[in-house]
Amino acid sequence: MNPYVNMGVGALLGTVFVLMTVSIASEGIFQPGGEIGPRLLEVAAGAAGGEEAKAEPIGPLLASADAPAGEAVFKKCASCHTVEKGGPNKVGPNLWDIVNRPIASHEGFSYSAGMQTFSEGGKVVWDYDHLSYFLEAPKKHVPGTAMGFAGLKKTDERANLIAWLREHSDNPAPLPEAGAGTRRRSGARRRRRQRGPCSR
Repeated sequence: MNPYVNMGVGALLGTVFVLMTVSIASEGIFQPGGEIGPRLLEVAAGAAGGEEAKAEPIGPLLASADAPAGEAVFKKCASCHTVEKGGPNKVGPNLWDIVNRPIASHEGFSYSAGMQTFSEGGKVVWDYDHLSYFLEAPKKHVPGTAMGFAGLKKTDERANLIAWLREHSDNPAPLPEAGAGTRRRSGARRRRRQRGPCSR
């Protein structure tokens, strides 16, 4: 047989094998059409074996957060998001009045299937802890999200950014009370409804 034909057939079979492997692996990871899994707050610590999953709440750090420093952190987000009132959607949705507004509901923005599933039809809101855990590692906490940002690993950076975003609202959400912990147990789904005229 012609050696060029052999090489062509070999390349084709190799490509098919790689594509099949990737397809099988992705199905095992993302389970299309099924439940994505526990809410972001339940998986933040990644505890296994039925043990209680705990994640450090951001609330205690917000009282002392440096909002002006958060503006500098936002520069990492500015290529994909606007924050001014009435600002346009870019690669990501506008973030005006983001705190406590329903997830995946900003008008005119097309959200990924992963984010829509995670939002539970608008029942889950961007409270302080959801924002913090999502910003830490978007793809880890919301499988299937189209957000390609690697995340903010430093807790103080996330606190500063969230404090700055909080100020971008006609009616800023109240800060958590001092000493009020918001740790959540694995399996619990704590949901907070929208409190103001928000539109995400």
